[in-house]
Amino acid sequence: MYVCICHAVTERDIRAAVARGATRLEDLAMTLGVGAGCGCCREAATALLDECLAQVDEREASSIAA
Repeated sequence: MYVCICHAVTERDIRAAVARGATRLEDLAMTLGVGAGCGCCREAATALLDECLAQVDEREASSIAA
């Protein structure tokens, strides 16, 4: 699904950016252009970013506990 129509950024693109180390909306803006057009995607992009970061935190916690 597209998150940013202006720059044709998909959920998959954002998930990949987080996997490469993106942790802030500004990181996504610099690497993918998210939020740099009309700005309508900022809320959805932030929610997806937060979801991805929470999943990363869960995986890290699981690997530490194991």
